[in-house]
Amino acid sequence: QVQLVESGGGLVQAGGSLRLSCAASGRSFNLDNMAWYRQAAGKQREVVARMSPRGTRTHADSVKGRFTISRDNAKNAVYLQMNSLKPEDTAVYYCAAGGSWGAPDYWGQGTQVTVSS
Repeated sequence: QVQLVESGGGLVQAGGSLRLSCAASGRSFNLDNMAWYRQAAGKQREVVARMSPRGTRTHADSVKGRFTISRDNAKNAVYLQMNSLKPEDTAVYYCAAGGSWGAPDYWGQGTQVTVSS
């Protein structure tokens, strides 16, 4: 059974940092795209960052210069380093893997990130 298990979410003050982790099991994603999405209350789910198997990375304009996606193939994991957090970053964050660039095949359960003023 394929599972993506997220950790690292929590409450942080504006300007602080968090590092989200997502550990995959059930199959290897070394040859697949991996990504982070988020959904704020009352808003549509949006892509935050994506990373290809070869290391090509994209980040949403709203997080460029603050967030960095990375992956560790040996651990079958993907990470999101979040710095200079803002209240508008408050959302449920989801990791995703496989499928096409804009349509992942697998999703994690989500982890809450709350940034206070």
